[in-house]
Amino acid sequence: MKKGFILGAVCLFALCGCGKVPKLANGEEAVITFKKDDTEHNISANDLYEMLKDNYGLLATVDLLDKYILETEFPDYIESAKKTADNNIDSWITLYGGESNLLNALLSQTSFNSIDAYRNYMYIETLRSHAVDEFAKTKVTDKDIEDYYKNEAKGDVEVYHILITPQVTDNMTSEEEKEAKNKAEAKINEVLAKLKDADDKFATFKELVKEYSEDESTKNKDGNLGYINYYDLSSDYDELLDAAYKLKDGEYSTSMITTELGYHVIYRNASKEKDTLENLKDKIIDIIATKLKEQDSKISIHALKYYRDLYNMNIVDSNLNSEYGVYLNSQLNAQENSEE
Repeated sequence: MKKGFILGAVCLFALCGCGKVPKLANGEEAVITFKKDDTEHNISANDLYEMLKDNYGLLATVDLLDKYILETEFPDYIESAKKTADNNIDSWITLYGGESNLLNALLSQTSFNSIDAYRNYMYIETLRSHAVDEFAKTKVTDKDIEDYYKNEAKGDVEVYHILITPQVTDNMTSEEEKEAKNKAEAKINEVLAKLKDADDKFATFKELVKEYSEDESTKNKDGNLGYINYYDLSSDYDELLDAAYKLKDGEYSTSMITTELGYHVIYRNASKEKDTLENLKDKIIDIIATKLKEQDSKISIHALKYYRDLYNMNIVDSNLNSEYGVYLNSQLNAQENSEE
């Protein structure tokens, strides 16, 4: 349900009306009180608000309004976004070797003062990403879908692969990194040489999977990736799929294929006819929307502005409202400059 969304200054940091707060004589709520030599001093909610607003107001405003708007617009995605944030936090905790180590890293390297604050940030970012995805889909026309189906949609192909991953680490020198990549390429060339000399290419390919492949998830399945298509994998694997569709059933790639996982040799075993437009429509929309996001660097800015405008968002505090306008323009200008 669409409704007006007004972000009041006091609501921004939720300082008022929470728990028992001592009152000042002028009616302001005190969050800190001092007393020395019978003289009382107080810091009010308004004092705290003004300081927080000057230092963190804009970013807090944007986070709060996006959180409320996107939770309202996409209620069915809330649990998924929370799960994603939780999983990311768990991964960071494992990477840093415990919560205390992660917290120390956050305190020393970021502006976050707790793991929960970072979790909330990741939750909001996940909501934003979903909103951009949904916005991009609204830009896909029926003609776009029909043209893609006619000119680009293909039937699924059954692909087997051998993966060799260069053993590259962050602390390597450029020479060490080059050497690691050369070793991986040399293994790929060994695989290709053995396939070239084989009488039964498919049987030999399966044996080479056991001997060479570093993909543990498919190694015990002869390297079988199953029936795949462009909508099954991210665009990072387009080179692999491009190569698969250039092959005929029963052929293998005679040159190295590179993806984010490493180097591949693939074998195309079988293929299916292209599915109907009705069955592929949602997948085609996803593919076109993804390409739109890749082609338009400003789409995320326009998407979030669209949802804020959809809810008639009005920042009551005039200073924050002015800063918000500058913030939007600076985002757009930054994208224009990066493109140039």
